Amino acid sequence: MADCKEKLFDQFPPVSTEEWMEKVTADLKGADFNKKLVWRTNEGFNVKPMYRAEDTENLKTTDSRPGEYPYIRGTKSDNNWLIRQEIIVDDVTVANKKANDILTKGVNSLGFHVEEAHITPENMAALLKDIDVENIEINFHTCIKNAAKLIETTGAYYKSIHVDTTKAKGSFNYDPFKRMLKRGRDFANYATQAASLIKSASELLPKFRVVSVDAVMFNNAGSYISQELGYALAWGNEWLSALTEAGLSADEAAQQIKFNFGISSNYFMEIAKFRAARMLWAQIVTAYKPECNCSTKMKTHAQTSEFNMTVYDAHVNLLRSQTETMSAALSGVDSITVTPFDITYKTPDDFSERIARNQQLLLKEESHFDKIVDPGAGSYYVENLTISIAEQAWKLFLETEDKGGFYQAVKDGYIQDQINASSVARHAAIARRKEILLGSNQYPNFNETAAGKIEKQDSCGCGCNHNHTCEPEFATLKFDRGASDFEALRLATERSGKRPNVFMLTIGNLAMRLARSQFSSNFFACAGYKIIDNLGFDTVQAGVDAALEAKADIVVLCSSDDEYATLAPEAKKALGDKAILVVAGAPECMDKLKAQGIDQFINVRSNVLETLQAFNAKLSI
Repeated sequence: MADCKEKLFDQFPPVSTEEWMEKVTADLKGADFNKKLVWRTNEGFNVKPMYRAEDTENLKTTDSRPGEYPYIRGTKSDNNWLIRQEIIVDDVTVANKKANDILTKGVNSLGFHVEEAHITPENMAALLKDIDVENIEINFHTCIKNAAKLIETTGAYYKSIHVDTTKAKGSFNYDPFKRMLKRGRDFANYATQAASLIKSASELLPKFRVVSVDAVMFNNAGSYISQELGYALAWGNEWLSALTEAGLSADEAAQQIKFNFGISSNYFMEIAKFRAARMLWAQIVTAYKPECNCSTKMKTHAQTSEFNMTVYDAHVNLLRSQTETMSAALSGVDSITVTPFDITYKTPDDFSERIARNQQLLLKEESHFDKIVDPGAGSYYVENLTISIAEQAWKLFLETEDKGGFYQAVKDGYIQDQINASSVARHAAIARRKEILLGSNQYPNFNETAAGKIEKQDSCGCGCNHNHTCEPEFATLKFDRGASDFEALRLATERSGKRPNVFMLTIGNLAMRLARSQFSSNFFACAGYKIIDNLGFDTVQAGVDAALEAKADIVVLCSSDDEYATLAPEAKKALGDKAILVVAGAPECMDKLKAQGIDQFINVRSNVLETLQAFNAKLSI
């Protein structure tokens, strides 16, 4: 076999980078390589179109092994992540029945969201009845004011049923910073209370983690990947610093922190993010001089993003969340929650929750992702992405520390301002289709309606179901999903009671008229307008007559740039003020056409959102 391998490689002599570049340069025919092929990421670094072995020669990350410090390849030697499902506890008996049911369907980690009224010994016994708490990870979410009571009640229940607490694992997700970031309310004594909770939990439930870093909030608020990681590290370091000052050892503090990350649809970037996260966190904890290397392991839970989920064409959310789940699974996280595809407009039902579970089961049972560890290791591309993201995240971490640490940066509004600015930039990119949300700003379902399926949901964002009217003391994160502007636009059309007719006046050059008709149809369908497409007309007058017969509100002239100089004025004259004339494209004669009163053009450089908002205004929608 070795001889055959050597003979095979003899047939393919090595090709140097210089030779590759010569070929690429020739194929570009004079175009600038960096402008044409090098990708500038939102994270602030460049990605090349090709990587070679020489690009990894000086990277120490390639020497790492799974389960070994600094854990870039994972904190364990296998990849058997936990499948987690969240349960909102409105009735403890119903929640228990649901938990026991889904535990027979592949779930092995539960996330209970409980209110103060449910935190009693009787309710805890009813909630956890028949659940094997020694082998099922149990995670609790509640308001921070209820954390102490929840820990005591849970611990007492475990003791009453004689649970081996050295086996029982889970978390309590104590998170005062969530209140600060979402509601703008300070919580100055967070360290003292956290230390007290940790002491109580360590006696009752030693394998439970108490404090959390909910970086998933950054993801859902529209942050870039490097921001999510950089600020998560600063958040974690804030806990380490505060808890060690409160009297805990570095080991005690580090082993109480759980990181909850989001997962965006940037597939390879997310794989690299989790690899970089473990490496950087290990180095941060090491600086506190723990006694055991095991304390430097990052405990990570991952949750698919809500920022890129949509109301329209909602089943596309399944495609997005599936690639996101793949990223997290391949990168070696400890547990994953797949957000049900319909969560943007209703309380998830049994069907959407089952599909969400099955998305992970597909990766385990059919794709066998749990049988491989860090398959991206050694990849020239992934290894370089890992280092690049780590460098950018580390810069943000240091910037936050220079501003007094995470707590001070949040009080000053710095973190919120940075992430909100990124969200604004991403919304602008979505408006121009530089960032695509399939089904919303590109290739919408032309005839879909959504107003009837939307159920209003009110939440204060602190982990309970109560609304708060108190004014924020400082800036808060904004959680407008990427598709929200387009959805508002399309819902306005639905609710107006009138659906504008957009008529494609296709004429002239066959290839151009078809291409521009398709482009224009997708363009106007994003606002929910009715699209009337055509195969083509022999004359402009025939097209205008057909448009008026179809009671068109907008007529889009679809032809070639060369033909617009003649066809557009003719269409304008025939149409008059009976409908709005739009020219599909950006012809050289645009200024001349504008001088003749033809002022509506759509093309690939158009701001789709603003253009459609302007048409809604023209049509009194």
